[in-house]
Amino acid sequence: MKDRSGSGIRYPWDTPPENGEAIEVAEGVLWIRLPLPMKLDHVNIYALDDGDGWTIVDTGFASKRGKALWAQLMAGPLKGKPITRVIVTHHHPDHIGMAGWLQAEHGAELVTTRTAWLMGRMLQLDEQPVPSAETLRFWQRCGMSPEILDKRKSERPFNFADCVAPLPLGYTRIRQDDVVTAGGRTWDIHIGNGHAPEHATLWSRDDNLVLAGDQILPSISSNIGVYATEPEDDPVADWLEACERLSTIARDDHLVLGGHKLPFTGLPLRLHQLIENHHGALRRLEAHLDTPKSAGDCFAPLFKRRIGEGEYGLALVEAMAHCQHLWHEGRATRRLDDAGAWVFQTKA
Repeated sequence: MKDRSGSGIRYPWDTPPENGEAIEVAEGVLWIRLPLPMKLDHVNIYALDDGDGWTIVDTGFASKRGKALWAQLMAGPLKGKPITRVIVTHHHPDHIGMAGWLQAEHGAELVTTRTAWLMGRMLQLDEQPVPSAETLRFWQRCGMSPEILDKRKSERPFNFADCVAPLPLGYTRIRQDDVVTAGGRTWDIHIGNGHAPEHATLWSRDDNLVLAGDQILPSISSNIGVYATEPEDDPVADWLEACERLSTIARDDHLVLGGHKLPFTGLPLRLHQLIENHHGALRRLEAHLDTPKSAGDCFAPLFKRRIGEGEYGLALVEAMAHCQHLWHEGRATRRLDDAGAWVFQTKA
């Protein structure tokens, strides 16, 4: 193993699997990687060998290329055995995208949390050719740049329907403290929040494996955003609570199989880093809000790098989440300015 960070976080594998291939990370557990058409250009998928079939954890985007890669995987690393079950960690499209196709076309059982299924199905059905009035008002409340707002109001927004296969009726629910058997192991379900509501993680009782989805990633921080669907939400509080709670069961030897980047060990340290990353961002934000500012004016203290147009949307909702967390905690005030944006200011 190589300690790349010098901090106790280690990466047993330097190189991810190629498209259509797999790496066995533990007996009966395959690591698969599928491409994504964005800056974060991949999602990790895991296949658990159940003997006469496979349990798949997460699925990738729905697309012709995605279906072709799944066909290649089924004929190759999956050895022609059927996919009998799909566990979806959370509702984001790179994780749930092909679940409906695997369910409808291949007869797989869909297993996920209630919130993940409801959110995925609702958003898949809610197709918009241009942003809705509610979305435009929310962007305005966040202080979106007038130039970007004017451009985006006439563009087709991101739609789940563009990259998520239709989800049939019917799924199997998992929740906190449930137990799942897959890949010759017994897994405890622990629920995370913040990045996505009711995000499932799976912790093996039989060895050191943790299937973490996007709740725990090694070298990047999961996006934590407020959206027009729940504009008064406080996902930063949800994230911090989940990280603190999962810290109580984390071990140094846990091999964390996340939704992006490389498998790693050193989980207690990584959870500490994820918690402190947001506390540090909140402290910088408090200092920045010495005068009233909208979320769109708060990129510099939060991200400490230039935000391009391609990252602007995710940066805006994350900035809003942090500003709103300070407001929810009583550490900042909030009022509407003349442009219709919420402006926040640290309390004296």
